[in-house]
Amino acid sequence: MLIELKNFNVYYKSNSGSVHAVRDVNLDLLENTSYGVVGESGSGKTTLFMALLRLLSKDTTINGEVIYEGSDLMKLSEDEFRKYRWKDFSVVFQEAMNFLSPVHKIGKQLVSIYTANGPSKNKKEVKEEILKAFHKVNLVDTVYNMYPHELSGGMMQRVAIASSILLNPKLLVMDEATTALDIITEGQILDEIKELEESIKMTRVMITHDVSVVSSSAERVIVMYGGLILEEGRVDEVFVKPKHPYTKLLLESYPRMNDKEKYLKSIKGSLPDLKEAYKSCVFYNRCPYRMPYCKDHEPKLISHGDRKVACFLEEGVKDE
Repeated sequence: MLIELKNFNVYYKSNSGSVHAVRDVNLDLLENTSYGVVGESGSGKTTLFMALLRLLSKDTTINGEVIYEGSDLMKLSEDEFRKYRWKDFSVVFQEAMNFLSPVHKIGKQLVSIYTANGPSKNKKEVKEEILKAFHKVNLVDTVYNMYPHELSGGMMQRVAIASSILLNPKLLVMDEATTALDIITEGQILDEIKELEESIKMTRVMITHDVSVVSSSAERVIVMYGGLILEEGRVDEVFVKPKHPYTKLLLESYPRMNDKEKYLKSIKGSLPDLKEAYKSCVFYNRCPYRMPYCKDHEPKLISHGDRKVACFLEEGVKDE
């Protein structure tokens, strides 16, 4: 086990009230395992993992436990937690240009990251470590002395990934990290990432709207909706035979090359208002399989072998 999240909650402040963005999440992240996190916008995917990394704004309330190496990281101060960044936990964001300074050379920026967070080394040794990271993501040495504007979008994203794995983190979170790339470059980078995981033995979490990215580059999938995890399991099992109605509808809404349907399917309705407390199934208003029982009861995420599902249909509850 790498990280255990226990009763993890995230609240945002708003002018109209507190938004319960992540609700009582319990999740085990395994070592050396790749995860895909899917769900509609507003389902809590990014919030969950940015909260875990302590990267949300100060007006956000977070509670619960994050167990790592036997300690609860939630009990640490910001200064105490900072020592885990880059070395243990790292992140790649969607827009590499937001990460890179436009007025400094690539090498200088990565040297700053290494010297501030890595072991003490001389300039030559630090440069060697940076070039090693470049080679892992198929970047040439000349990138070291280039400015961000001299790089293509794919090269900038590779720089962002190289910086994130510079200190061999145990957890790498990628938040829509390949969305802005063309499909060829995206495929190349995903292949490089998979090879990278095997070489440095890390756990990767890929947050994305693209089901195909998860199916081709992750071992396990986490399906989120309304701030909750509704299903979690192996990609080859969940995507072949989804157990939760939301997972099923989500997969059906994604186009397939061999699909003979003329029009794309969609999930009717909209996400729940997370400012309101509710005791029903969070997906009740949109679920085509709902039962009267679902309206007054909230299903819990229950293990079914290597799969976890939060649905009364899986618990054997029958319509009244």
